[in-house]
Amino acid sequence: MPELNPLGTLISTAEFASCCSGEDSAEITHAHLDSITEAVRHRYGALAKTAVERALSSDKASDTFYTEEQRHALTDETAGASAGCGNPVGIADAKPGETVLDLGSGGGIDCFLAAREVGETGHVIGIDMTPEMLTLARENSDKLLTENIVFKLGHIESIPQADNSVDLVISNCVIALSEKKSRVFSEIFRILKPGGRFVISDVVTEKPLPMDVRKSAAEWVDCVGGAAVMSEYIEMIAEAGFVDVDVLEKRTRSSGAESWRDLLINLTIRAFKKA
Repeated sequence: MPELNPLGTLISTAEFASCCSGEDSAEITHAHLDSITEAVRHRYGALAKTAVERALSSDKASDTFYTEEQRHALTDETAGASAGCGNPVGIADAKPGETVLDLGSGGGIDCFLAAREVGETGHVIGIDMTPEMLTLARENSDKLLTENIVFKLGHIESIPQADNSVDLVISNCVIALSEKKSRVFSEIFRILKPGGRFVISDVVTEKPLPMDVRKSAAEWVDCVGGAAVMSEYIEMIAEAGFVDVDVLEKRTRSSGAESWRDLLINLTIRAFKKA
């Protein structure tokens, strides 16, 4: 009997299992995952639990997007939990003493790299909605002996952070998972100090994806089903109040069997809150 997926379309329990891997994935039904948010939380909770095993994989995101020097500064579990599509902190130019906030911080990879750049006088805040990822990030923080990072439970659509309190916001392949992207950009604008900026890596598309892809739970949790058209993504940023929007990197993702996958782009973009 098919189950109702987070977007209201009928799929099999087996499809849920394939998109949300974990020991109990075969038991997943719409009663457990009644929204995209819950599907994403389940998927990345499972990812946190398998970080050690993934660290041994030859196709980790951390191997693709991070330099050898950056990887050597991390624990294996941090590298294994990475699911990003870029290296925003590598080009964000975080400065000593700044406050950096990472949206969807996961196992902490970008937070730990940012902490090295802002130094003892700076602060790094990681926000994630997945308790398992927060536990992993805090364990990694203890292993790396970092003292200038705090990890908080929260949603990127309602960031638990004061207005005008952050110099730099980073995020790595997370906003594509949100159904309320305009709200996310408004929240980023709210928490940034005047003159502050964001550097975000995310998945976007050249033009709209087929409707069946946009309604697929499997594609949503893989940062694909919710990917916005790039021009609309940039328009949302401008509508939130940002200025000097600049595309820093734009890479076509590896194509797959389906022709629509050639539309996918790994984008890294920067914008500023006017001083």
